[in-house]
Amino acid sequence: MNAQQAPYSSYSSAPQPPVSDEVGPDEPAGHGTPDVPGAERVRAEIDLDAVRANVRSLRERAAGAQVMAVVKADGYGHGAVPCARAARQAGAGWLGTATPQEAFALRAAGDEGRILCWLWTPGGPWRTAIEQDIDVSASGRWALAEIVAAARAAGRPARVHLKADTGLGRNGCQPADWPDLVAAARAAEAEGALRVTGIWSHFACADEPGHPSIAAQLTAFHEALRVAERAGLDPEVRHHANSPATLTLPETHFDLVRPGIAVYGLSPAPEIGTAHELGLRPAMTLSASLALVKRVPRDHGVSYGHTYRTPGETTLGLVPAGYGDGLPRHASGCGPVLVAGKWRTVAGRIAMDQFVVDLGGDHAEAGDRAVLLGPGDEGEPTAEDWARAVGTIGYEIVTRIGPRVPRVYRNV
Repeated sequence: MNAQQAPYSSYSSAPQPPVSDEVGPDEPAGHGTPDVPGAERVRAEIDLDAVRANVRSLRERAAGAQVMAVVKADGYGHGAVPCARAARQAGAGWLGTATPQEAFALRAAGDEGRILCWLWTPGGPWRTAIEQDIDVSASGRWALAEIVAAARAAGRPARVHLKADTGLGRNGCQPADWPDLVAAARAAEAEGALRVTGIWSHFACADEPGHPSIAAQLTAFHEALRVAERAGLDPEVRHHANSPATLTLPETHFDLVRPGIAVYGLSPAPEIGTAHELGLRPAMTLSASLALVKRVPRDHGVSYGHTYRTPGETTLGLVPAGYGDGLPRHASGCGPVLVAGKWRTVAGRIAMDQFVVDLGGDHAEAGDRAVLLGPGDEGEPTAEDWARAVGTIGYEIVTRIGPRVPRVYRNV
């Protein structure tokens, strides 16, 4: 089997198995539509071979360090469970999630490998995570206390990664408080309540080559490791590198790297190169079937507010996708689309369910395929092109693609 269509729900406690997208010549595919390009209103095709190739490339870059494939936010919009399986097949020894629910969904889908979950709030489901052999993260004494209590209730030690704030200023323990957190963790480890399996941090500006904060954070991390070592901690893994650091800063790799967006084939930043230049392949292709093609006269207003008016008699194509599917509304008038073999630009405003492209004198028909983004192999725009058009990052473009867009998996 090389194609599957899966329900889009990363938070279900019991994900349903994918539905086959392969059909006979006279049979309808999923949702009662023929299995031909453009048959569905809109679809996101995910090439799992691309995910595997990206993970293998990242493993080569890691040069001996383990790889944690980050699959938070439903695999950056690509589907956490299928992409996690592909990453495991390509040698990812760890998976990373932000929320506990994301980690639980991976366990419910059958993943038995190492998973780190790092975004916790007071009263979180620590005990469930401990019982499901999920590594958890602590940045302060309150979290450590809740972990110890949960471990005692579970009757088994927790696996804990202590996070140091080396300069990002988000989660993580400040240097002034670090010795106290480390000492408390060592005491809990001595009594058997937990095992400190990791010490970690996160870069603020690794996507800006040469930024002075990179060296400063690395120095701070080395000091945090020295403090932990003096306290008697011997973590299994030390990790600091995100996607850009994995790709460009080998001195930051330590025992484990944590690529996120690079797993899905997108560049972390234009400053360090395009996906192609970095040896990555975008895994998502987002396309739609034209819902209507019609001739209109000169000076015809298009979409809400008539922010676009036709410069002459022309042909308009209606693309049945909008901000309700996750397209950024601020791509109105600038979002790129490949239709009838040429790049077009969104004409007028993107609505909740649809937008318009001006085809000029070119021919198209209802049902023809409009490709919003993909690897670029056939001249289509990429997620990075969309990001440039609207002044954001590729991460946001793919992650925001919403739940009513079916994900179709290739090379399962």
